[in-house]
Amino acid sequence: MPEFNLQCPVPLPLETVQMAHGGGGRVMRNLLESLLLPAFANPALEARHDAALLELGGARLAYTTDSFVVTPRSFPGGDIGELAIYGTVNDLACGGALPRFLSCALILEEGLPLAELATLVASMQRAATRCGVTIVTGDTKVVDRGRGDGLYINTTGLGLVPEGRVLGPRQVRPGDAILVSGDLGRHGVAVLSVREGLAFETPILSDCAPIHHLAEALWTAGISVHCLRDPTRGGLGAVLNEIGLDGGLSLEVREQDIPVAPAVAAACELLGLDPLQVACEGRLVAFVPGTQAEAALAALHQLPEGRGAAIIGRVLDAGTVPVTLRTRLGTERILDLPSGEQLPRIC
Repeated sequence: MPEFNLQCPVPLPLETVQMAHGGGGRVMRNLLESLLLPAFANPALEARHDAALLELGGARLAYTTDSFVVTPRSFPGGDIGELAIYGTVNDLACGGALPRFLSCALILEEGLPLAELATLVASMQRAATRCGVTIVTGDTKVVDRGRGDGLYINTTGLGLVPEGRVLGPRQVRPGDAILVSGDLGRHGVAVLSVREGLAFETPILSDCAPIHHLAEALWTAGISVHCLRDPTRGGLGAVLNEIGLDGGLSLEVREQDIPVAPAVAAACELLGLDPLQVACEGRLVAFVPGTQAEAALAALHQLPEGRGAAIIGRVLDAGTVPVTLRTRLGTERILDLPSGEQLPRIC
């Protein structure tokens, strides 16, 4: 009889880098906590937010960087070029900033068609124009054929933070309401559908889009925003757990109030995925005082990209688990960090 060996897809303890180290879940958080944050410890990093808040010459600046390795490079609803612009602009917006300038570094693989590169660069410029940002510097490197997956992009962003805006996990308070700006999970499912050659009866487009106008709508409405996040790798579940863990609080969300498009829900059920752990690239998660929740919702609803916004939960005092999901059946379950890598290369 052949020997039966049961193996975990993410073996522990880990001694080498795995795909899960970039997946936005528990393995990536462990890498940050055990290696990267201690190595580079400083007050700006200690804030643990999407963009670092810096003061320079009397100005308050938000500074962030991100790398994009999505496969395939073009997908329903977007491509790696606009994803690189929107992703960095969105991180600046979540830091409370008005995005202004970007850098662009391209890692090109030998053999990438120049016509495709030209198309993606044009897409980046259109996205930058849409966001009102300027690409002011950059770098280009070429790696050997077969060693670069065609194209990787790194973008770094700089924005101005108006006086009085202080955001982050440690600004979140018990009693805060939790809002999302639209339906969840579309980006990850859209990318997966092309990568795996899946044809769904209802086409699913990525939600790839900028969110800075949504963030500004909250400020314009006079909302005392405590924290903003965009639920990329690890989806909503990862964002909520990060806020709970970093802020020392417990969060409760209601499944029936979380918007998920029927086509995305059906695709996730078919593929065995949790839509709350699937990436978005054009959604905003906001933490605002509970007394201002309805006003915040009304502000988001005024913009076309915020018409699907919803209040999905609340922040509680510290409890035994960071995030609890109240199901449609009225029961409760833990909404945990993803433990592995569900969708490699989705951003």
